[in-house]
Amino acid sequence: MTMPPEWAAGRGRDDVAGRQRSQGNVRLAVGPGGEGGSTRIRELAESGPSRLRFPRGEGAPEAVLVNTAGGIACGDVFRVDLDLAAGSDLVFTTTAAEKVYRSDGPESRIDNRVVIGEGGRLAWLPQETILFDRARLRRAFAVDLAPGAGLLAVEIVAFGRAARHERIAQGLFADAWRVRRGGRLAYAETVLLEGPISDLLARPAIGGGAGAAATLLDASPGAEGRLEEARATLEGLDRPGEGIEAAASAWNGHLALRMLGPAVGALRGRVARFLTAYRGLPMPRVWQT
Repeated sequence: MTMPPEWAAGRGRDDVAGRQRSQGNVRLAVGPGGEGGSTRIRELAESGPSRLRFPRGEGAPEAVLVNTAGGIACGDVFRVDLDLAAGSDLVFTTTAAEKVYRSDGPESRIDNRVVIGEGGRLAWLPQETILFDRARLRRAFAVDLAPGAGLLAVEIVAFGRAARHERIAQGLFADAWRVRRGGRLAYAETVLLEGPISDLLARPAIGGGAGAAATLLDASPGAEGRLEEARATLEGLDRPGEGIEAAASAWNGHLALRMLGPAVGALRGRVARFLTAYRGLPMPRVWQT
């Protein structure tokens, strides 16, 4: 068998810069105008491995993101653009957990951008993101809210595959949230973990040994006044032995909640139970399968 020239030169694999990477994009614009004033699709564009599906059901329409590539590999770029016109209502979720595979150098990117018109409401409820050892991911979540618009967003991250007791010996997780209301910055948060992420999370001041984390933000009208309700709900969901730490705070018109747990399974269940009680609605059907 003839040895490829690049192997003979000692490289042993494709040049990283020359690989074909996935680029998935979806753009969705919705607005009122359906039967009884219900929300309808005004524009839908898809490219690469990203697709949106809309299962039939009652209440606000659900947009379910599907990644037909089966995960995110080194150097992949994915983008979601949502535009909710005034008075529209939408639930956004994903068909399954998103897996971010190990990288031999390049960073993957996820850019999520949302615009919500006056009186519009978005429940941003993707399933968890699972980082493999040596994964490198930068993610951005940028939201522009009109006065009177509402956003309820949650993101869950698993640091390693719990079933394999995987640790992240090396990796990158950079997550930036920016929420503006009426053009003015209302909420900003950046998480940056780089290097031996599992060792960093073991530190009491960072993660206290957590293997998974969840962030919930309610930037809807009246959210700041629901702080005591949120804390009481969290306390009522506490189950001995799960090892989950949770806390909520409220300021500047919004409510923020963080949960940390040793593994993603119990944490995901706690998030789902909290959201069901807090929203007064069941979770999207893809969460229940």
